Amino acid sequence: MSVMVFAFYLFALTAVAAGLMVVLSRNPVHSVLWLILAFLSSAGLFVLLGAEFVAMLLIIVYVGAVAVLFLFVVMMLDVDFAELKGEMARYMPLGLLIGVVILMQLGIALGTWETAETANALRAAATPENLHNTAALGMLLYDKYILLFQLAGLILLVAMVGAIVLTLRHRRDIKRQDVLQQMWRDPAKAMELKDVKPGQGL
Repeated sequence: MSVMVFAFYLFALTAVAAGLMVVLSRNPVHSVLWLILAFLSSAGLFVLLGAEFVAMLLIIVYVGAVAVLFLFVVMMLDVDFAELKGEMARYMPLGLLIGVVILMQLGIALGTWETAETANALRAAATPENLHNTAALGMLLYDKYILLFQLAGLILLVAMVGAIVLTLRHRRDIKRQDVLQQMWRDPAKAMELKDVKPGQGL
């Protein structure tokens, strides 16, 4: 058994086992940790396939942002696990039915899968041997589809600004800090001396 084959089986079995533990773990924190392991194993499989750029995106975006965000949300929220288990038992038949349907669809797809005879030739023509796949992807995005790429970034920017504008609310009943007013205040007007007599309050 070569090193590549051993690494493939190692990453594949780890990804499958971690995916099962995500569903079967009783503690949500443990589920998120198993999810991170599944992402890392999937990234290893992408590296073996020669798609290093996709593997790094998987680690940076999903492990570095999404999974860590899930972990912080689960650990910071006061979740009633007993209530969650009761709700899970309530919807268990529907979940099992959906799982069986998904497995049947995967079985049908894998059973009718046929590899085209010209697939390898087209793949080799799309990516030359002397060009790295990350460089080929960059040339494709920033050369052929540069306009669509920039438009997608502009749409995301507009969506982000719109979300900020829609959620930004100025409440007048909240006292806010005015830095300029604090800097320009007159000590003679800001302070008032009181002559407090003995035995009396203000």
